[in-house]
Amino acid sequence: MFCKLNSYSLNGVNTIHVDVEVDICDGLPGFEIVGLPDSAVRESRERVKSAIKNSGFKFPMRKITINLAPADVKKEGSLYDLPIALGILCCMGEIPISALQNSVYIGELALNGNLRGVRGLLPILCSVSENPELNCIVPYDNSQEASLIQKGTLFLAHSLQEVVAFTKNEQALSKCSNPPLTADDIYDIDFADVKGQESVKRGLMICAAGYHNALLIGPPGSGKTMLANRLISILPPLTDDECIEITKIYSIANKLSNYAIIQARPFRTPHHTISPLGLTGGGLHPKPGEISLSHLGVLFLDELLEFNKGALEVLRQPLEEHRVTIARANSAVTYPSNFLFIASTNPCPCGYYPNTKKCSCSINSIKKYLSKLSGPLLDRIDVHLETQSPTINDLNATHTLSSKELYNKVKIALSIQEERFKDTDILYNSQIPASKLSKYCSLTHDAHDLLNSWFENSSSSVRAYDKILRLALTVADLTESSQIDIPHISEAIQYRLLDRKFWA
Repeated sequence: MFCKLNSYSLNGVNTIHVDVEVDICDGLPGFEIVGLPDSAVRESRERVKSAIKNSGFKFPMRKITINLAPADVKKEGSLYDLPIALGILCCMGEIPISALQNSVYIGELALNGNLRGVRGLLPILCSVSENPELNCIVPYDNSQEASLIQKGTLFLAHSLQEVVAFTKNEQALSKCSNPPLTADDIYDIDFADVKGQESVKRGLMICAAGYHNALLIGPPGSGKTMLANRLISILPPLTDDECIEITKIYSIANKLSNYAIIQARPFRTPHHTISPLGLTGGGLHPKPGEISLSHLGVLFLDELLEFNKGALEVLRQPLEEHRVTIARANSAVTYPSNFLFIASTNPCPCGYYPNTKKCSCSINSIKKYLSKLSGPLLDRIDVHLETQSPTINDLNATHTLSSKELYNKVKIALSIQEERFKDTDILYNSQIPASKLSKYCSLTHDAHDLLNSWFENSSSSVRAYDKILRLALTVADLTESSQIDIPHISEAIQYRLLDRKFWA
């Protein structure tokens, strides 16, 4: 009267193998689940009991003990409903034990025995696919997630009855197909919608080409939000592996609409009232926050200086390491957070500084307002772009740079970087380690003198110096130049002028 089935538990985007052990013995009727179950797992007792009865099987009125091993790992979620029910039926002789040994069963049971989709399925399926001897039976609701897995055999089921019949070779289950992914790279927004701001558009093109972070600063109504929203339209479409990587995170966070695959780069715009935990993720059982939901996409913080200062400071480590670790007393989980950071802000409380005709703010109030953005965080922002209020000539212009034109240039720079970093783990110029800048950044003698002269006469940090080199390399890539020259350094330096103009 003992049975053991295979299952998994989540630890961030990683998984831990779990044995679902079922034992039925004589004694007072009872149903206990041990092995650090959370509330959702403990409540599976009622779901499993009703599902077995309503599926036409007899529920044993005996002592039932379920152990989820290893016992020192916290188990959460409703994915254990199906293996627990099958283990009980196996102990009752309804299913041969040999039929359950080489399979993984995942699913939440409705009271009538139907299977419901579960969150966090994709990371589990990726782990199962590494073992070719294991089959996996999942709810039909999760079919889109399951279709991303290219290896292994996956079956889709609608109910407990179907799964039992399948284990007894009385009914076939449909196999999960693997349709080709078609990443959604068509957007209904375009840079051509923004009148004027041609220099800012070029700056954002450089950001997209080298994966550089950017800060837009300017008066209200100058188009900061419109420009930031359109950055996503000039980023390259997701690869298949990137689709899987992002879908994993959204599956864990339970943010997949109808369990659909993520095929477009995320663009997250949290409100300025968000807490530090909302950005990094957290909770008793830590879930991904906005910076992880922005992975391989864009995190846009509109009105940056309205955010809580503590929330802004938690961005510092993820911007450097491209991951965030959430530590709790009993566990620590790590989520990827390799995002493109874009922010916008007004230069003062009223928004019109340095226009003395419109700005009514005192120097002290301006300094207090700008001091919310610390120097270390500002250092981690590569490109500073100043937007200007559009003129009548801008509004009447017949041609402005479009997303298509900008993306065609971005593709050139990306192809150069792909060739440059083909034998490394580096993807973009912004990710070049400081120790390897001399290897990848070849400067002319005049460009080297200009950069040294700028550094000696500015109050910028060594981190800013390195960022100038990375920026200049991206500018050189856009012009298909094999060497960084004076125009590339000059343009890169101008994107740091806000340090002196606003933060001096």
